[in-house]
Amino acid sequence: MARTKTIHRCTECGAPTAKWAGRCPACGEWNTLVEELDEGRRVSHQGGPVATLVGPSEERPRPIGKIDAGAWAPVPTGVGELDRVLGGGLVPGSVTLVGGEPGIGKSTLLLQALAARAARGNPCLLVSAEESAQQVRLRAERLGVLHPDLWLFTATSMPQVVAAVSEVDPALLVVDSIQTIVDPDLGATPGTVAQVRGCAAALVALAKQQAVAVVLVGHVTKDGALAGPRVLEHLVDTVLSFEGERHHALRLLRAVKHRFGPTGELGLFEMGESGLVGLPDPSGLFLGDRRPGVPGSVVVPALEGQRPLLVELQALIAPGLPGSPRRSTQGLDGNRVALLLAVLERRADLSLAGFDVHTSAVGGVRVCEPAADLGLALALASAATGVPVPADVVACAEVGLGGELRRVAQTPRRLAEAARLGFHRAVVPASAPSPPPGTSYIRAVDLSSAIAQLGLLPPSSAANRGACPLKAL
Repeated sequence: MARTKTIHRCTECGAPTAKWAGRCPACGEWNTLVEELDEGRRVSHQGGPVATLVGPSEERPRPIGKIDAGAWAPVPTGVGELDRVLGGGLVPGSVTLVGGEPGIGKSTLLLQALAARAARGNPCLLVSAEESAQQVRLRAERLGVLHPDLWLFTATSMPQVVAAVSEVDPALLVVDSIQTIVDPDLGATPGTVAQVRGCAAALVALAKQQAVAVVLVGHVTKDGALAGPRVLEHLVDTVLSFEGERHHALRLLRAVKHRFGPTGELGLFEMGESGLVGLPDPSGLFLGDRRPGVPGSVVVPALEGQRPLLVELQALIAPGLPGSPRRSTQGLDGNRVALLLAVLERRADLSLAGFDVHTSAVGGVRVCEPAADLGLALALASAATGVPVPADVVACAEVGLGGELRRVAQTPRRLAEAARLGFHRAVVPASAPSPPPGTSYIRAVDLSSAIAQLGLLPPSSAANRGACPLKAL
């Protein structure tokens, strides 16, 4: 007769330890060790390990050139933006983990994907471990996705989920969510490291054995990271992040990890009354309500993966309290804004030290790449001097600490998209390649030169050096 020993496992990295400690010896996090049964080591009453027999594997070593890659071809889900991020669709036998804040639209997105796949005659199964069958039915009616090949099963027990998969034999299985599934054989409470890891491993094995594409919904922490052990992300083939602002209709889908393709693509959706609608041309949404001729507004051609997006950056300067000016950012990196303010003061004689500075990327999108440096700096200079940037100008360059302008990747691709939307002039570094058709360059070697060529540079003299005129104030 054998008895089971207990170990302590870190909820962050999944590393096991023989005894509890305040700090994980593997990742260094504090208060993350929890007790669980040791599934991998069973000992007899005499203290010796119980032998475990492993059966022979059906796989044999083969030359890599003789392996058939066609069996792992992606199958489209029917949701265009989702397929874009996945590189064509879901691969049979793959496991995908989708994370996002509560209420962002994860369940809506996956229900639409299930319905689109079921509409092509492929049985699909949704295992709802958090919502009742009536709640899911009402959402399906609202979205208009009731199909006879779309099956629904409400359960939290892992053996029941396996039995349902055997009965329906689906082409696509969605489990919402993995943190609420329980395997009674593991002997741990729901949501613990042992349960999440064990249930995920069982679903991965099920996906490989039956060649069914599995999608797991995962909870996230307050910091936006996926909840549960880090080993959960290592078990799955793909990790998708579904993001967006609660007060904006825009939703962004990114691949954090993808074993079957690149991770640089971005999927864009708009949340409406009838569900999520893909945005194949999102620049129109970002620039639809733009007011040309307003100081502090500059359009930048950002790049998400291989997809150029034109985004409006705005800056506002206002008098601040003595000694404690405010620095607020929305959709931008606050550290990058602080760096550009320092470069403006030291390299362009434009000091905003005593003023409140508010910056924003309009439309609910987040822009953090260095290519937006020049556009943001010009927006700050425009807001400070009260001189608007010409409406047909975009800016695309990285700004160094010396004030120099540096080239960014795929400049012609960015500016070709800008020209398509009516922006025919671009402020770029002097070393930028030849402009695409329909675009002319305003070349500048440094930030001060770019500001001067657009007429945004304040008067500079020994008397007012470093002072900002702030005409609007």
